[in-house]
Amino acid sequence: MSGLAVVRADCANPVHAAALVDLLDAYASDPAGGGEGLSDHAKQNLVRELAARPQAYSVLAFDGTQPVGLVNCIEGFSTFACKPLVNVHDVAVLASHRGRGIAEQMLALAETIAVERGAVKMTLEVLSGNRPALRLYERIGYAGYQLGQVMGTATFMQKWLR
Repeated sequence: MSGLAVVRADCANPVHAAALVDLLDAYASDPAGGGEGLSDHAKQNLVRELAARPQAYSVLAFDGTQPVGLVNCIEGFSTFACKPLVNVHDVAVLASHRGRGIAEQMLALAETIAVERGAVKMTLEVLSGNRPALRLYERIGYAGYQLGQVMGTATFMQKWLR
């Protein structure tokens, strides 16, 4: 893809701000994102709320001027390593652009930024039915979380508070 550009998102840039909302809405609307678009509240407040959190950063991919991919990352903290970690919260590529290596390029930039922040590791969640994403993540070095063989692998869980 000669027209592909992968960049760190700048929430103050109106083109980047619109791309963040549009791409996340497309992802949320996709079966891999739950099949329901963003709420009006999320659409109206997402960029401002992300910008207010210095622990969050995003990576965007553009095919020419068209936004086609998004990765949202949120820094956490590894108590065992006593260093930052980065959770890859969202990975989205428009259906029209999947299978072209865009997610891999965005994740490479996300990793570079994580290293700049001194992160010891990156984490992510992936649905078991999303086979293409699983293959990608494993190919670029992600694996199930395990401290040792005795206790097995971790299970991602959630509890809604509202």
